[in-house]
Amino acid sequence: MINPLSRFAPFLVGDFPKPFLELLSGVTHHEKLSEDELKGILWKAYEFGLRHHEGQKRLSGEPYFESHCVEVAKILANWNMDHVTIIGGLLHDTIEDTDATLEDIEEIFGSDVANLVNGASKLGGIRFSSRKAKQAGNFMKMLISVAQDLRVIIIKFADRLHNMSTINHLPRIKQHRIAVETRDVYSPLSHRLGMAKVKWLLDDLVLKTLNPDIYKEISSKVKSSNKDREKYIKTITKVLNEELKTYKINPTIAGRPKSFSSIYGKMVKRGKAFEEIYDILALRMVVEKIEDCYLTLGIIHQIFKPLQERFKDFIANPKSNGYQSIHTTVIGPGGKLVEIQIRTEEMEQTAEIGIAAHWRYKEGPRDSKNVDSHVKWLRELLDILQSEENDPKEFMHMLKIDLFSDEIFVFTPKGDLLQLPVKSTPLDFAFEVHSEVGKTCLGAKVNHKTVPLNTVLQNGDTVEVITSNSQQPNYGWLKYAITSKARNQIKRYLKKQEKEESIIIGEEILTKSLRRLKILKQIDEVKNAYSKFGFGGVEDLIESLGKGDISVRDILDKLSPENVDLEEDDTSKFFKFRKKESRNIKIEGISNIMANFGKCCNPIPGDDMVGFITRGRGITVHRSECSSLPLLREESDRLLPVDWEVARKDFFNVRMKVVGQDRKGLLKDMTETISKLSINMTSVDIKVKDTVATAIFIIQVNNVKQLDRVVRKMSNVKNIDLVERSNK
Repeated sequence: MINPLSRFAPFLVGDFPKPFLELLSGVTHHEKLSEDELKGILWKAYEFGLRHHEGQKRLSGEPYFESHCVEVAKILANWNMDHVTIIGGLLHDTIEDTDATLEDIEEIFGSDVANLVNGASKLGGIRFSSRKAKQAGNFMKMLISVAQDLRVIIIKFADRLHNMSTINHLPRIKQHRIAVETRDVYSPLSHRLGMAKVKWLLDDLVLKTLNPDIYKEISSKVKSSNKDREKYIKTITKVLNEELKTYKINPTIAGRPKSFSSIYGKMVKRGKAFEEIYDILALRMVVEKIEDCYLTLGIIHQIFKPLQERFKDFIANPKSNGYQSIHTTVIGPGGKLVEIQIRTEEMEQTAEIGIAAHWRYKEGPRDSKNVDSHVKWLRELLDILQSEENDPKEFMHMLKIDLFSDEIFVFTPKGDLLQLPVKSTPLDFAFEVHSEVGKTCLGAKVNHKTVPLNTVLQNGDTVEVITSNSQQPNYGWLKYAITSKARNQIKRYLKKQEKEESIIIGEEILTKSLRRLKILKQIDEVKNAYSKFGFGGVEDLIESLGKGDISVRDILDKLSPENVDLEEDDTSKFFKFRKKESRNIKIEGISNIMANFGKCCNPIPGDDMVGFITRGRGITVHRSECSSLPLLREESDRLLPVDWEVARKDFFNVRMKVVGQDRKGLLKDMTETISKLSINMTSVDIKVKDTVATAIFIIQVNNVKQLDRVVRKMSNVKNIDLVERSNK
């Protein structure tokens, strides 16, 4: 029986809990602390967490602290993290789930631990408009903390890894949500930070959660072939070792099947069954020096025939996450495809746990090249993400783009190497070279041939940017830009341009309105009233006037409501119209724009759309296939991409044409079909000529999907020959 005093005075009784001793035995990296000092500091944190989490249980029924927080700390110890990070792992849920405060932690354990715990905690005490907004807010907070201290994300990975491995106790809908979040953010983020082992572990756990049947099938087939695979690994290892000994190279060789998620990805991509995927075996060779990597490669290619298209040298051209290794796929004994990875011990450490392998806090010279490169990337990402207009959807989209796992290598005319995401264009390349180069990009030469800006770059391309001082970014560029850096710079420029134009328009509206009312001398008084409307300065008030967010009537009503007699002029009508019409439209994340819908095509949510900048009437929005667009396309520089910004409760009128053989009860059947779908009809007009009935319905729908459902159901009505969306 455990002595009850051990919890309060284990140093006196000499009886530490087993989970604590297991954790302590795994800690190998503890700077200049003695064993006793380390034990004392860790126990203080252990006891603090145990006391504050007392009585809390996981859904599995196990004590929360021992079954989760301690396990997270063990994972961090296994990654050879410093004791401060391990304590952060032990206490990562205390602020969020207990009555402990950040001040308590800082007072007892210091500011380093407090910052780590705060960075790893979710946002609290804030009401969010949606789950997406909450998710975006939590990721933003985490990334801000990560940019200050990379150990925050390492704690989050350990936490997510353990949560995913015990996810089966949660309700199914919550399992799905967490798995999707892991797949979309944590997995690519671990790849971006070079934590390959963490990535494939997370990917396998995601597959197990989202596709349990597929996971079980692949797992069963991999296990059933274990003996044959181990025998094959011994055969190929023996051949390689005998040959390498003659060159005095003694590598450590290990073989294992590729991750289940990787195998499943190959099955889906190639459209083949498990039995038809031959390259599921990966052999890893760890040698002493970089020179040995290339010598080993040459020897392997002498023994086994290589597949030229499957050779990659990530030592000469490291990945952006710091990963280095040589990959080659050869035809091994028995005609089987085997992928062989060759690397040094240092590269092996980086490949397994990435940035965690380089982190040595406050202990001698840090591997600054690797750590600082990640910090630089994160700070650039944050600068981009924080510039977005608090749009959760846009935030998550930009985050996922920047975490793209696939990348290409392209060259400048001088031979410098740049890494870009797959599907990048010369525009992305230009902004990667320099922001000013991107803004003045007129065209590009790829491999010495002039190409348009929307050309997709390929691996190994040499790109030369053609610039012009008269060139400037436009909304059309957002169609071609892939990287978050390029998109952010374009949006910043356009936003600045929009602000300048709004100020000019606002100044003109204010001056003309006051002159017409014969109170122009009060213009300074009106401008200086900005604070009464919640603006930070005169410029903000004028800009808001130009955008139509506020009118001159609104300002004068508030300043002197009894003296204002502002007529309902064209300006007032203009703004009322604008507010009514533009509430559903945004231009690449920019809301509150002056827009109206083309009556020629009447677009609804779900339609592909394009905006046309009119002269004096703002933007007219058309469907992409609208018959009027050929005329508009003659001035393509005035076309820009637009997107919907609607709520579920918003309805749109659509004109639907139905043609069929007239019969008794036809109109009744058609109206009942629409009513059963809970669709509101605002108008019905039916005419019959030569036994052919033509009906025109105006119905209210939320989007194209709902309209398509109406069309399908109506097509099944007896004697109906044609159902189509009608514009006229």
